[in-house]
Amino acid sequence: MAIFYILLLFMIIAAIIAVETKNLLSAVICVGAIGFGGSLMFLFLRAPDIAITQIVVEVLALIILIRATISRDLTFISGDREFFGTVVSVVVLFVIFMAAMRVFDNTMPQFGDPVFGRVPEAASNTYLRQGLKDTGATNLVASVYLDYRVYDTLGEATVLFTAILGALVILRGKSRKRVEEPDP
Repeated sequence: MAIFYILLLFMIIAAIIAVETKNLLSAVICVGAIGFGGSLMFLFLRAPDIAITQIVVEVLALIILIRATISRDLTFISGDREFFGTVVSVVVLFVIFMAAMRVFDNTMPQFGDPVFGRVPEAASNTYLRQGLKDTGATNLVASVYLDYRVYDTLGEATVLFTAILGALVILRGKSRKRVEEPDP
């Protein structure tokens, strides 16, 4: 439970920095840190599919926002400030890595020991026992994606394709129509 409070504190600090900073690129990075913290919380809540979707959306949103920010806000870092920023970044990443390793070391099962084997009422056991009877599909993976979790799969695909479409629109080189051209 302590990891949730640490992540919540991290996200609150990142939100305050994002609101208070004058540098647009720093604000975008802080917003990305908030999303990364949220995805870690989903991961600790044992929702890895939502965590993966959150990370994919965050990465694509960061690409879009950084691309939009770089064209407006040029910041040059030089001298000791660059070294200090690098050291602080490495230390923060090391602390996050060590905290994740400590959490995963206590909660992750050993390799080859599936978690659903320990919990008889787990959804995966239900899928294995009743998948063929409920769906009629002999491929249980397809029956889980296309029958049991069809709305979840549809939502994830919609979010993913929307994010890709947004990235393509933002990252394209030139627009097809110039501003001074009249509408057809």
